[in-house]
Amino acid sequence: MSNRLFQGIIHQMKDAVGRVVGVIDESGTIVSCTELSKIGDVITSGVTEAFSSNNTVAVNGYTYRAFGSLIQPEYAVFIEGNDALAEKYAAILAVSLANIKQYYDEKYDRGNFIKNVMLDNILPGDIYLKSRELHFNNEAVRVVFLLRLGATCEASVFEIIQSLFPDKSKDFVININENDIAIIKDISTGAEVKDLEKLARSVIDSLDAEIASHAVVGIGTQVRGIKDLARSFKEAQVALEVGKVFDTEKVIISYENLGIARLIYQLPSTLCEMFLREVFKRGSIETLDHETLFTIQKFFENNLNVSETSRKLFVHRNTLVYRLEKIRKLTGLDLREFDDAIVFKVALMVKKYLDSSPIKY
Repeated sequence: MSNRLFQGIIHQMKDAVGRVVGVIDESGTIVSCTELSKIGDVITSGVTEAFSSNNTVAVNGYTYRAFGSLIQPEYAVFIEGNDALAEKYAAILAVSLANIKQYYDEKYDRGNFIKNVMLDNILPGDIYLKSRELHFNNEAVRVVFLLRLGATCEASVFEIIQSLFPDKSKDFVININENDIAIIKDISTGAEVKDLEKLARSVIDSLDAEIASHAVVGIGTQVRGIKDLARSFKEAQVALEVGKVFDTEKVIISYENLGIARLIYQLPSTLCEMFLREVFKRGSIETLDHETLFTIQKFFENNLNVSETSRKLFVHRNTLVYRLEKIRKLTGLDLREFDDAIVFKVALMVKKYLDSSPIKY
């Protein structure tokens, strides 16, 4: 829609300026121009200079001035000539187009509105009024999927994901930063977590098939209406961070399935360190070697069943019993006892949490 908006303004400038005037995007593609035949052409020289400078730039007989976000300009205006007048025209047009685009985005762009709600950048009192103005269904149930890529997000990734959610009146795909893309999905009431995970899997599979991109997805909880989207987004962020600590092998992590890991993640590090000191009074957890820790892991995976664990480890039952007894002497915790096993399991998770130093939201 911005391209059509720019074209309307540029067309009106044609007679007043008397020069070729246009707008390019970050790829150098001309999206609006007083000479209609140039729309769609790609400018190869001067683009990098234009978008990396806060001032006007003259290249190959044209003067450029970037505009848009202060952090990362999205467009640049160009005008024929490299004289002082061209520089002045470019500066004036950049300011004008930037303000017009901002006004349009704030008033009419549903995607921009939903992004501001999700990022908690809009006052709660304004959400209801704005959602009515933009004809949002406040009774719809939505959920936020946060897709995190292993490499910088390319334009092709965004386009692939958008193609998977063609109904732009209900579903929104939003760039958060160079690695994260949020998907706000309108879902049916009572949708189960496994259905959401299945949808997330289809997104990952599509990306793998198209560009072999490594990605993980965090899933927030389902919310009704618009105002709670910020909560679902933060939950998806937490799911990714907690998963990075406790479930490194998973590529789909749902906030609802985090269990005790979510509780540990919310604890202050000082409290976690105090807990470890209390649990391991006899000896530090560092005294346990790799083989012992692997044995403990398998023992937990097999529900504290000695016979089944020894079979999976390919060791004699008495060997496993000996190892468990050794752990009891070192730590004072008998993993064959349910209460001690719970304490030890939590302690291992707390230790992993402290070692990871995760980012909190």
